[in-house]
Amino acid sequence: MNRLELERLSIRGLRVLERVDMEPAPRLNVIWGNNGHGKTSVLEAIYFVATSKSFRTSRIGELVRHGEAAASVKARFVERDGALPALPREQTAAVQGKSVVVRIDGNRPRALVEYATRSPVVVFHPEELTLSSGPAQGRRTLLDRLALFTRPESAEARARYTHALRARHELLRRAAESPRDDTRELDAFEALCAEHGAALTRARAAAAEALVVELQGAFTQIAAPDLALEARYVPGGSADVETAREELARGRKRDAFRASAGFGPHRDELELLLDGHPARVVASQGQHRALTLALKAAETATIAKERGIEPLLLLDDVSSELDPERTGALFSFLALHRGQIFLTTTRPELIRAEDISAEGRRDFRVFRGELDEGAG
Repeated sequence: MNRLELERLSIRGLRVLERVDMEPAPRLNVIWGNNGHGKTSVLEAIYFVATSKSFRTSRIGELVRHGEAAASVKARFVERDGALPALPREQTAAVQGKSVVVRIDGNRPRALVEYATRSPVVVFHPEELTLSSGPAQGRRTLLDRLALFTRPESAEARARYTHALRARHELLRRAAESPRDDTRELDAFEALCAEHGAALTRARAAAAEALVVELQGAFTQIAAPDLALEARYVPGGSADVETAREELARGRKRDAFRASAGFGPHRDELELLLDGHPARVVASQGQHRALTLALKAAETATIAKERGIEPLLLLDDVSSELDPERTGALFSFLALHRGQIFLTTTRPELIRAEDISAEGRRDFRVFRGELDEGAG
């Protein structure tokens, strides 16, 4: 498997980081310091320059440092396959107001999805501890991230489906208040919902199938070996366009008085069962943590297989994992990854990495938005 490596990172005006330059180690990079000084912002910058998005907010303007007009991140990525010479490239991402501008070697990519999948990255942060226990939306988002690699066209299908579904809901609301016989506009939007919803269902089904293959092995290594895990995709819509159109038409009267349609991929679920029972209900706190880590390991492995390269792994605030109960699951998770790792912690002395040489690890301290190399 080829490896993706971030060789150089330059951050300007992002969050509390005014000016940060970093030359990471090829395997493990421990970013440490007290809370509130900018550790997570370093990971956010890496994620932003790799994907054009933030894992902390959907309001991209929040990345711009107070008092600055813009935020920018520049990264030098290298793909290594061990046999051929390394293939370096420069990626830049900048935000001004609500606009994002991205470049690869100075050129605009043809589409954002092309940019977002060029240098794959997987992030694990504290909010994702609800991935196995929380609402289905988090698991749908996981499938959508994977679908960018298994079915890249799914991003456009999801956007078009969401737009058409909102338009349908508004038309149904108006019709309930003031009934009318002409349904041509509603028919047209339901046709769009059916077309793009079916495409999204097929893409998520393919992503789920690829994920489940990797999930079983990861869970066995991270969790107790006597626990049986089953994962399956439960579609809320249909992969067949005509079936989807008929179901939407049949549900008009019902959906007019609901917050959302009762049929469609916005109701998809990735069902997780432990010993045949819903994990969301029966799993202990430790089992949820192990299951979430296994899902992230499976996400990483699925992307690696589809893209042909080990993604970067970003782990935020692993200090919350480092008590006697949780340490084993975390380090079992890290042992599964053979690519470059960036993690943040308030306790760097607890980060063990016996299989990584001194040359493969670097420690960086973040203090008041400034980063310096140095062990804790």
